[in-house]
Amino acid sequence: MKGLLGGAPLEGTLAAGVARAGSLRRDARTIGLVSAAHGLSHFYQLVLPPLFPVFRDELGVPYVALGLIMSVFYSVSAVGQTVAGFAVDRVGARVVMLMGLGCVSSAMALASAATAYWMLLPVAVLGGLGNCVFHPADYALLNAGVSPQRLGRAYSIHSLCGNVGWILGPAVIIALSSQLGWRGALLTVGVTGLVAAGLLASPTGTLPDHREGGEVDLAGAAGSATGLRILATAPILMAFAYFAFLSMSLVGLKTFGVPAMVTLYGVAVSFAANALTAYLLGNAAGIVAGGALADRVRRHEVVAVSGMGLAALLALVLAGAVAPGGWLPLLMGATGFCMGLTQPSRDLIVRAATPPRAAGKVFGFVYSGLDLGSTVTPLAFGFLLDRGAPRAVFGVSAALMVVTMLTVLRVRALAGR
Repeated sequence: MKGLLGGAPLEGTLAAGVARAGSLRRDARTIGLVSAAHGLSHFYQLVLPPLFPVFRDELGVPYVALGLIMSVFYSVSAVGQTVAGFAVDRVGARVVMLMGLGCVSSAMALASAATAYWMLLPVAVLGGLGNCVFHPADYALLNAGVSPQRLGRAYSIHSLCGNVGWILGPAVIIALSSQLGWRGALLTVGVTGLVAAGLLASPTGTLPDHREGGEVDLAGAAGSATGLRILATAPILMAFAYFAFLSMSLVGLKTFGVPAMVTLYGVAVSFAANALTAYLLGNAAGIVAGGALADRVRRHEVVAVSGMGLAALLALVLAGAVAPGGWLPLLMGATGFCMGLTQPSRDLIVRAATPPRAAGKVFGFVYSGLDLGSTVTPLAFGFLLDRGAPRAVFGVSAALMVVTMLTVLRVRALAGR
């Protein structure tokens, strides 16, 4: 039966419409569940740092020692991400993700029982083991379960939920600690994560597995030896370097930006915290805009380089101490927006360099660069603050952003070959 205007048969039109609706529902389900888990992982990354002043007073340790806690967390996560990527490609992303969420949630609950500084170190190890799974599992699920024409926006929502987790982490833990004390607050957020893991594991959660998209090579064609050769290729190594330098710049702004602004500009801690919130909100807005842009452009490296270049200039303005303190939220928000704009495009660049059936290991490896950078820089930025050099926090972050511009161009050029 032809359509009323002589077009395609009505049955074909209806079938196509049903297929599109089914595809949209599938994409929305996959993006929603995976992004929610990603938001929780970022939430837990910023649960402990807001409590550092409390730990410093109660446990009698300097900030550099507290920075070591996060260094342990990120070093374990850095090593574990590549291993988790191989596990994802071998057994599937769903079970790996759920185990990770259980580990990081348990770590926060156990931290509530710490009575000495050393007790927080094994907590950091367990938290790092949980944190390491999310990027390889998430991107394997998204690449296999989301239609290609929506991948840019899928990456955008995924990153946005991570930023929402960063925004909520400090706010929630401070609010809960004011009501329940820091121990009650940590126990509450830990148990909440375990409940969330149970819901995602239940039939009603319906978390898809990327094996449904044929992304797992159970026959071993992309086994350990082949996988290691893939990771040793030039574009993948350069992508790893990109994420390492990116995380170094992010640590300077997110972890030590507040004390740096307080020292450099003489503003109140609450005002500096608001400026950091503006950075995170700006980053979230940039991710949304970047997702829509990434699905419409082909030169993703131009988007990535332009955004990071503008962010570096703004960070230099912050380092120059030439702007009044009242401009800090605006400057930090603009910096966050420019950096967020680059994220969906950079993920599509990595995807373009990823061989078939290797999404878990490749994304696990390159994203371990984030954890590697986050391992060494808390100590370095803590040292700068202890030595009275807050200006260097922003200056060094700007220099690292410039380096990321060079690496992303190399990834695109090498992948094109």
